[in-house]
Amino acid sequence: MKGAIKDVYGIIGNPVAHSLSPAMHNAAFKELGLNAIYLAFDTTDLQGAVRGIRALGIKGVSVTVPHKEAALNLVDELDDMAIHIGAVNTIINRNGRLIGRNTDWEGAVRAIEEVMPLSQKKVLIIGAGGASRAIIAGCKRQGADVHVANRTVEKAEALSGRFDVSFSGLDIPRDMSFDIIVNTTTCGMGSDTTIPVSRWVIEGASCVMDIVYSPLNTPLLKLASELGKTTIDGLKMLLYQGVRQFELWTGLNAPLACMKDALNNKRS
Repeated sequence: MKGAIKDVYGIIGNPVAHSLSPAMHNAAFKELGLNAIYLAFDTTDLQGAVRGIRALGIKGVSVTVPHKEAALNLVDELDDMAIHIGAVNTIINRNGRLIGRNTDWEGAVRAIEEVMPLSQKKVLIIGAGGASRAIIAGCKRQGADVHVANRTVEKAEALSGRFDVSFSGLDIPRDMSFDIIVNTTTCGMGSDTTIPVSRWVIEGASCVMDIVYSPLNTPLLKLASELGKTTIDGLKMLLYQGVRQFELWTGLNAPLACMKDALNNKRS
């Protein structure tokens, strides 16, 4: 691309070197012929980074760990779902006014509802971290009955109070069954072969989603596939939340196919 870059976007967090978002968004800019670039900004100074967004006229950023919760208090405006979830993963800069949004829940909902509607379904969310909160909120919004299971029961209980869902430890009560299972923990990441819940829990479900994408085919998804379940890998949520971010920043329809190809090529 010749000449100066007109619009700058990026991701702020620590660490961010591993992020696949630059590949996805830069592919979208190129596909649509936009004079824009998306960069990774590794920072522990969130307040300084937000000042930099304003000062440099950065058009928008993705916010990742560990800054999603703290970003709530540093923007000028929040949408209802960001407030409800208690986290911001997207900042839009409109002439110096920073708007905080959360697209994680939208990415998760789109990934699931591509294969199964959430309305009136029983959903098991494994884990009680930031991703869990966004997915719980999204599933509840779509009319699902949600149960949260976490190794530390107190953390699951805290989410129960915030989102009005049932909870337990990872030892799921035998009288419970679920249509959809979503793993939001790091179980199965890298060389970890852990499957977070008992086999019988998976046997009773129709669909299993894992937000881990390294490896793409986690031990949980391998077992679910062997049991004949519909599976959703971790790149789907990443893709769809990124698609929504792109549309919020640019006002354009995101080039879904090229963004998907960019993620797959980066993973291969």
